[in-house]
Amino acid sequence: MNECNTNCIEKPLSEGFGKLGNFVGRHYWWFFIIPLFVSAGLGGGFYFLKDREANGIEEQFTPVNGPAKDERLIVKTNFPTNDSEFSRLRLYTEGTFASLILSDTVNVLSNNIFAKIVEMDQLVNDIKVATIGFNDICAMIVGECMTNSIFDIVKTHADAESTNITYPFNGSIFTASEIGGVKLKPGSEQIESAKAIRLFYFLNDVNQTVNTMWLTEFINNISKIEDNEMSVSYFTSLSREEEFEKSTDSIIPLFSVTYTIAITFSIVSCTRLDCVRNKVWVATFGVLSAGLAVVSSFGLLLYCGMPFATTVASAPFLILGIGVDDMFIMISCWQKSQVNHKVEDRMAETYKEAAVSITITTLTDALAFYIGLLTPFASVQSFCMYTGTAVVFCYLYNITFFGAFLALNGRREKSNRHWLTCMKVPEPNSAKYNTCSEGGYYDKGTGKEEPMPINNFFKSHYGPFLTKKLTKGFVMLLYAGYLAASIYGCFQMKEGIDLKQLATDDSYVGSYYDDEDQYFSEFGPNVMVVVTDPDFQYWDGNSRNRLDDCLHKFEDLTIDNRPLVDKNMTISWLNQYMTYGNTTGLNLTDQKTFIDNLHFFFNLSPATQDFRQDVNFSVTEGHIYASRMFVQTVDIRTAIDEKDMLNEFRKTAEACPEALVVYHPAFIFFDQYAVIVSNTIQNIVVATVAMLVISLLLIPSPICSLWVTFAIASVIVGVAGFMALWDVNLDSVSMINLVICIGFSVDFSAHISYAFVTSKQPTADDKLIEAVFSLGYPIIQGALSTILGVVVLSASESYIFRTFFKIMFLVILFGALHGVTFIPVFLSFFGKCSIQINDEKKDIEESDPSNPPVYLYANQISISKSSPNLNVSKYSTNEKVNNGFETDAQFNN
Repeated sequence: MNECNTNCIEKPLSEGFGKLGNFVGRHYWWFFIIPLFVSAGLGGGFYFLKDREANGIEEQFTPVNGPAKDERLIVKTNFPTNDSEFSRLRLYTEGTFASLILSDTVNVLSNNIFAKIVEMDQLVNDIKVATIGFNDICAMIVGECMTNSIFDIVKTHADAESTNITYPFNGSIFTASEIGGVKLKPGSEQIESAKAIRLFYFLNDVNQTVNTMWLTEFINNISKIEDNEMSVSYFTSLSREEEFEKSTDSIIPLFSVTYTIAITFSIVSCTRLDCVRNKVWVATFGVLSAGLAVVSSFGLLLYCGMPFATTVASAPFLILGIGVDDMFIMISCWQKSQVNHKVEDRMAETYKEAAVSITITTLTDALAFYIGLLTPFASVQSFCMYTGTAVVFCYLYNITFFGAFLALNGRREKSNRHWLTCMKVPEPNSAKYNTCSEGGYYDKGTGKEEPMPINNFFKSHYGPFLTKKLTKGFVMLLYAGYLAASIYGCFQMKEGIDLKQLATDDSYVGSYYDDEDQYFSEFGPNVMVVVTDPDFQYWDGNSRNRLDDCLHKFEDLTIDNRPLVDKNMTISWLNQYMTYGNTTGLNLTDQKTFIDNLHFFFNLSPATQDFRQDVNFSVTEGHIYASRMFVQTVDIRTAIDEKDMLNEFRKTAEACPEALVVYHPAFIFFDQYAVIVSNTIQNIVVATVAMLVISLLLIPSPICSLWVTFAIASVIVGVAGFMALWDVNLDSVSMINLVICIGFSVDFSAHISYAFVTSKQPTADDKLIEAVFSLGYPIIQGALSTILGVVVLSASESYIFRTFFKIMFLVILFGALHGVTFIPVFLSFFGKCSIQINDEKKDIEESDPSNPPVYLYANQISISKSSPNLNVSKYSTNEKVNNGFETDAQFNN
């Protein structure tokens, strides 16, 4: 993506890299061997890979400082679970459980289908691990295993059709959580038919090791069941993590494919029809250098104890593309050095140009990744740390290990040896190319290797094509269409990651979630409303009225003019207690009476016994520290519904005069909606400012910086808009890719902009042609190398890795499109933006008018004015050597 002579960098830095290149060229064996030993040593960190793996979905894909985690701590502290009084409604986590959804297209409440459901329930109850069965580890209610309420309602399968079941409540039983796809009898709450039954099997928390073994056995047994009449989907509390881990395993076979593609592309790009100048081995070791960077960086961080999230598995694909891109730059600059010079001198020339160029790329890319550490998602932090460090190692190995091999290969070329056999071959007499017996051809006029034919395509065909008025008009229309589609897509963007997408496409988890959405989405989470004020006076009428007003506000909530809460399903121990007091004639407005009768009320009946878990009450102190009520949400079907529900509940709780906290275990995952947009904007702004600072320091041209800003904004809008149109949500996976695209946008835009504004051509169109001639092929080559590095991820069965491919594809596509089409055409409308170059020319001429600099037109080289013995006559006429500053080459000294 970079070109050797378009960097604006301080001369001492360039000279320093030149000295480094000379040193590497003289001591190449040390720089070749030492990185191999370093990589081998750091690679030992992979021994700790299993210990560092972090695949917990809550840990990795929810905000580290999410408010729901604080809310959960409040609930856990005040209302700890009781193994002898299990209540699914009152869990502060999802619990440890297995679940089945048994569905039928007609009616699961028919006698024959319900008979199969009873058999399935018995099969689950009979599952054993060694001698331990479900009854030994089940969650208990008053000394007995919790059961599914449907079996309390329908006593035998023969009664299924004749039993009248009401919906959503059958007496005190909430049937909506177990019966789905319901059709009611006209004008009645009685169920006429249902398409699904959901069964839960909760386990106690006494021995999690045994629980894990039993749940694993549950999956093994249920997965083997095949039934032509009834569909079976299943799920456990361990399923998400287990299937999430498998998504990483699914891409391991793709590594070999990626490296094969990268090596093939590199070899093809670097192949020359000359048995000496061929760069096959150079390309191969360039890919190897990127591989060593991954091994070293990952091993180092594993040694340091950095968690290894699943998202990190996509990093090697990206690093491979970046490393190959840097390799192309090194090779390009090597080819522009003088063939007859000593190898160490050629290395100095190469490093003087290439090292500065890849330094800019490394700074922008690495900084973009490290800025991602600001996000509150552990999966993003892990990915950014590993990838950013790999980028740094990739840079270090390029200027050491790969540079050393480039010097070694240079010595072979210097001796005119065959690229495969290393046998000396004669130089060609007349024919330029002889792949077998002769080789080592170079341009005797320039003293350099023959340039690639594709470079001339950009100068002779593509550049002039862009300068035509009709082409410019079409490009403007194309950009207008691109921008319109991008902005439209931005308004279609959805937030949040669907939990089922964390598993592979063929996972049973997806089937369970699909059935749950289809049959059990009519009612959403039953949200806890917690009174956290330990001094709240529950017996005081005014205090109760204020609390009741708050509950009514929750019950009146709406989303898009539809109810968010079912007012008839609010559960309040306090209201029930006051009703009990009115019925029995107790004066519950008296504090002592209120406190003294509370314990008796909790033991009054099975219905009131559950209320004991809703009040943090000290009998000895006669004090209530906290209590909770429950509000039932309805019709929560989409991620937008979840976000709106969470926001509305929290806003209502904050607006109440009482100290209230709202909580449900699902809020842990919903928290991503509260921070995803703000954090994405924050990261983009920080990254953009950082990139502009780098651009101003390394490319000090205000006009160029403005175009860099324009390109960054344009590419971000395009990627964000088109990713929404490509069914990619804004989540913790895609968020960091938007930040990454800033770094790549700088790579594409900064150099093409600076090449234009520093061009010495007299007209804007000539500047355009020179800019695309200089950078067109490097941009295309770099874009292809990066895309090929991630293209195999498109075949992944995991949403995470497919998303990574989609966004990186958009980033590279739009970045390259801006670099070789949009930016050059737009800049051509501002042809007078490089007057400062003419001023530089004037200053140089005035400083030494007798010895002006000499520029070579076609090969983009610069010759210092300190070379008085330059023989101009030996250059071909098409190189247009003159002293008038109207040439294509650049003057560096």
